[in-house]
Amino acid sequence: MRLLLICVGKVRQPFVDDVAHYQRLLARQARLEVVEVPEGAGEAGAILKRIPGEAYVCALDREGDLLTSEEVAAFLEERRMGRTDLCFVLGGPFGLDPAILERSQRSLSFGPITLPHQLARVVLLEQLFRAHKILAGEPYHY
Repeated sequence: MRLLLICVGKVRQPFVDDVAHYQRLLARQARLEVVEVPEGAGEAGAILKRIPGEAYVCALDREGDLLTSEEVAAFLEERRMGRTDLCFVLGGPFGLDPAILERSQRSLSFGPITLPHQLARVVLLEQLFRAHKILAGEPYHY
């Protein structure tokens, strides 16, 4: 299974180092691909073009499911058993187009607070790394 993150916009400071850190850690655990699409007009179409046809799509949306780290790990394991790519979609400053939410099989939320979309990318990468550590039975608090 491949993990694909489709993100609106390029990561910028001060988040560049954190994103790179978690991408390095996660690369030891999973096949990870990060795709950045430009912000603005046409971003929904650009996102939809990058989603593999058979992928299970999970949108990051404030109305999505709230999961514990252990539940994220269980979700990841469930998707592994499905043997299809797992594609996470993170919107830009204005969220995701309804067409993306319709294409998604699930949506996840990091809570009712509003996070900058680039910080949400860091949080998602960290949670995916943590989920892999949980599934491997390894300590994940460091």
